[in-house]
Amino acid sequence: MIFIAFLSSCRSTRKIQSAIAKKDSVDLQASHAKEDSIRFINETFQQLKKNRINFTTFSAKVNVDYKTDDKNYDVNVFVRMYKDSVIWISVNAIFGIEALRVFITRDSVKLLDKQSKEYTSRAVSYLQEVSALPLDLATLQDLIIGNPVFLDSNIINYRRSDNEVSLLSVGEWFKNLLTINEKNKEIEHIKLDDADIIRNRTCDLTFSDYENKKGVNFSTKRKITIAEKKNLNIKLDFKQYEFNEPLTFPFSIPKNYKTN
Repeated sequence: MIFIAFLSSCRSTRKIQSAIAKKDSVDLQASHAKEDSIRFINETFQQLKKNRINFTTFSAKVNVDYKTDDKNYDVNVFVRMYKDSVIWISVNAIFGIEALRVFITRDSVKLLDKQSKEYTSRAVSYLQEVSALPLDLATLQDLIIGNPVFLDSNIINYRRSDNEVSLLSVGEWFKNLLTINEKNKEIEHIKLDDADIIRNRTCDLTFSDYENKKGVNFSTKRKITIAEKKNLNIKLDFKQYEFNEPLTFPFSIPKNYKTN
């Protein structure tokens, strides 16, 4: 009886040891998979940072198709930027007549409404008031130049499919699902969902028709769709653009303009 009990104990011990070994193996595999995922996310995020478009000056002629639920505009917009300092915008309506000129700095937003002959000057927080978005000079410049916007380093998940990689990050304002081409790391799509679920606001940005100019991969066609209480659809078609050329930013207030 003692001998049988001893054999039974040995078999039980071997089964327990075998079960522990299998569990340790599964845990080790899971640990390696997690490490691989973290490494892949970090490498992709660093590559995104490396591929950011850096510039000193930028200028462009952009055809803008702007649609809301009840309005539709098709205008030519001339943009000039000095990095971290100025955005200068001239909006031309039909027959090339200038309708609006905008001058944005880190601290202020100035507008010349040439149709109403009005001059408006506001703090840069005005951008947030009219858009209900956390916009500032740097974010606007990134949006125009084609860099990622509202991308947080708090990346909680990723997905690989075909030739695409998607990173999901969660920031103070948005959940950001950014999709890039895995081969050339070009941004293809950004989907922003408001972190405040009460607002139920979403924004989609699509980037296409990349060109390489002076070593810079630049998306010449963009689509921006914003949905909340109303829908807003914007198409941007960059007809001409230049990097790092000398620029001026003319903005003078005519004496007969009213101050708003």
